Amino acid sequence: MATGAPGAVCTVAACEASTGATTLIGILLGLASGFSWGLADFFGGFASRRMSAAVVAAASQIIGTVLVVVAIAIWRPTLPPLPDLGRGVLSGVAEGLGVWAFYRALSVGTMSLVAPVSALGACLPVAVGLLQGERPGALALTGAFVAITGAVIASRAPGEVTRRGLGTAVLAAVGFGAFFVLIEPAAETSVLWAGLSTKIASVPILVVASLAIGASVRMSPVLRRLVVAAGALDIIANVSFAAATQHGDLSIVAVLAGLYPVATVLLAQRVLRERLARGQAVGVAIALAGVGMIAAG
Repeated sequence: MATGAPGAVCTVAACEASTGATTLIGILLGLASGFSWGLADFFGGFASRRMSAAVVAAASQIIGTVLVVVAIAIWRPTLPPLPDLGRGVLSGVAEGLGVWAFYRALSVGTMSLVAPVSALGACLPVAVGLLQGERPGALALTGAFVAITGAVIASRAPGEVTRRGLGTAVLAAVGFGAFFVLIEPAAETSVLWAGLSTKIASVPILVVASLAIGASVRMSPVLRRLVVAAGALDIIANVSFAAATQHGDLSIVAVLAGLYPVATVLLAQRVLRERLARGQAVGVAIALAGVGMIAAG
């Protein structure tokens, strides 16, 4: 259908132009979600080195919930069917556990190594998308695997680095991969409701976990700002990814979102002085090349 008058049928040329624009939108939204997650993960991981990872995860998820509730109150989107919302809630369970595991891994390990390992969760939606019949172009599909490879190579930290947190990072990858797959149905009706459905599950899980371990909720002004930034960026990433799934193949947009370690690694190198080794620089370049191949394909 054309983007003009309701019910009007588009011409062949207009339809082709619309399809191209939609593909570009999906790519941009996928990249936006990855960039936002990368920033959120750095801020959340940095805060988790100074207080409980469970508290940081819970507080950031609460911030995201408030923001998405405000957005729903303003725009009043259509409520998705209950089965779709149910899968959104399940995606929230996966996200909550994944965020907790990831922040924990970032708090004890080397960010430049932990972040790309967690990005391997993008392999799950790629596999699911292909099993569901998605058939991206050869160049785009190759670009997806190139991008994943680049994200992994970017994890090569210089010198002797701790391997602590890698097992937890793998658990985070499983949680993130399940989130990528489960969020799509709820997003078909409303990306905002899809975002809220995830928080309905993730917030209680993380709050209960924080209470169970008796973690302190006291934060300095600096930590509070980091947590607020992490929460705001996380919900922006969630909504962007949910929207991206409606404008492109899950197998492609999940890989673009999975490039979040590039931002995390660069920030770790800049702020924490984790010097970017030659292998990391090559990994970033390969990841960006993969993005270009996806866009061209």
